[in-house]
Amino acid sequence: MTTSISRNSGRGLLPADTTEDVRARQPQWALLPIGSFEQHGPFLPLTTDTVIACTIAEEIAAVHPVHLLPPLTISCSHEHSAWPGTVSISARTLHAVVTDIADSLRASGIHTLILINGHGGNYVLRNVVQEAGGTGTRMAHFPGSADWDAARRRAGAQTTSHTDMHAGEVETSILLHAHPELVRPGYASAESADCVADDRKHLLTLGMAAYTDSGVIGRPSLASAQKGEKLLAGLVDAFAEYAALFRRAGPDARTPSEAQPPTGTHGGTDAGAHATTHGATDAGAHGRSDIRSGAGTEAQAHDD
Repeated sequence: MTTSISRNSGRGLLPADTTEDVRARQPQWALLPIGSFEQHGPFLPLTTDTVIACTIAEEIAAVHPVHLLPPLTISCSHEHSAWPGTVSISARTLHAVVTDIADSLRASGIHTLILINGHGGNYVLRNVVQEAGGTGTRMAHFPGSADWDAARRRAGAQTTSHTDMHAGEVETSILLHAHPELVRPGYASAESADCVADDRKHLLTLGMAAYTDSGVIGRPSLASAQKGEKLLAGLVDAFAEYAALFRRAGPDARTPSEAQPPTGTHGGTDAGAHATTHGATDAGAHGRSDIRSGAGTEAQAHDD
């Protein structure tokens, strides 16, 4: 059983490899953490999604011989624009940047790129993965909703992925384990910190401010470092299926998330929840396929 190693790895949020390190390792896959710079209530930093994506990627890189890239730190956070500090770029810009990175990697001999997405509002990443077919680059979106759901069960999370959409139990737990210095006091008060807003079907139209005053949608009071450790360990274990796929995959192989049938809920956090609040149309069902969907925290909970 995999255990979380981020706190003992001695690594920072940015990779410290030299060119000779990469030459010696000869990685066949690259990991690109993608976060955001957006409000996470009064207790978590604007960089929360980036820190979580980097932490997940670091843990994977400690187990698998990948090329760990530095994170994309600003993405699509327009639904959070009512709060000071939030900065966004357009979906077309994010699409172009990720595509350019994939092209550059392919030119250097790396033909597999896994997007480690920490923000559920980055819907366009599903299209980037979708459009990669036939380009010579194999892409995947990780973690998928099933990966987050399994990690939540392993950690004993008490909230559902839908309720725990943003700055709640899961995101706070991961930071308490991996970077406790980033968590401000006050998150443990259920009365003042928690915000449950399960009915938010118009979030994309109205923005987060229509459903929360603090910027939190979830229950950070239930968070713990122990849950964060188990969440990360569960995600590292889940990645093993992707690794096995890419070791044997030809151009027609499907990723684990592509093989999963559509489900009614997205996985673990803002990234996952983002996709779940929006309807039962064909587009909505597509969004529930993990390779198209957000991660299991904010990425997942992102109904936002």
